[in-house]
Amino acid sequence: MPMSAVTDALNRHWPQWQDWVALTRLNRPIGSYLLLGPTLWALWIAAQGVPDWHLLVIFTLGVFLMRSAGCIINDFADRKVDGHVKRTKDRPLATGRLTPKQALQGFAVLVVLAFLLVLLTNQLTIMLSVAALGLASLYPFMKRYTHLPQLFLGAAYSMAIPMAFAAQSNDIPQVAWLLYAANMAWTVAYDTLYAMVDRDDDLLIGVKSTAILFGDLDLVMVGLLYGITLLSLLAAFGQLALAWPAYIGLLAGALYFGWLLYCVRSRSREACFQAFLNNYWFGLIIWAGLAGSYLLTAAPTT
Repeated sequence: MPMSAVTDALNRHWPQWQDWVALTRLNRPIGSYLLLGPTLWALWIAAQGVPDWHLLVIFTLGVFLMRSAGCIINDFADRKVDGHVKRTKDRPLATGRLTPKQALQGFAVLVVLAFLLVLLTNQLTIMLSVAALGLASLYPFMKRYTHLPQLFLGAAYSMAIPMAFAAQSNDIPQVAWLLYAANMAWTVAYDTLYAMVDRDDDLLIGVKSTAILFGDLDLVMVGLLYGITLLSLLAAFGQLALAWPAYIGLLAGALYFGWLLYCVRSRSREACFQAFLNNYWFGLIIWAGLAGSYLLTAAPTT
């Protein structure tokens, strides 16, 4: 069936479908990619390079479901201020194309679907999922009360790491928390770049962020957070005694971070937004290094 016919059918039978796509960001999957990379790190390490296929499916689907749920609750929290921000003024809740009640219903549906996936794992993972949901629901409201909402986002985005270890091995070793720290620092870094896009608007409407808190030291702090990310990963790799591909990946990731910082030296909205979008490559680079390390150590010797 031609795509135009599918679109016409959706427009007839579900006129608001494009608004739901926009609300859940299904048309902008970068956030899901940012979540997926560290989730793959954890699954590969927990399973020593051979994660269970059903856990790969569960966590991949879970990443996309919870990211969409997070976008809905974020827009619900921001529904009264998004209309005053250039980048977000056309969002469905800001314009009234979808109602707050519909948004909460959609959030509930996605959370239930994600929880059904978690029920296919084990008790420890289920317990962690409750904490993850709490953090994900809390983050959007923190920008009203603290300049560190990105810290809450980092805590929420990183919960997939201990959950992956719990699901794969029914244990959360120390290395999982090193990965958690690495991902938390990385998340604060790239979301600070994201917040730099809206900084002028946020100052006018009273929304808080690390971009505002860091001020003229914003790029210095992003660089410092990138450094914490790399050092935490280096410590984790040292504990795991990984092979050289993992360290090549880490070096490539460090060079990539340097390139991103160079690209945002002007602090322009466009440059900061593009750097935010491009951050997901770091997650894939690190995963490729990990996968290469485990493939190398699993190869038979002659």
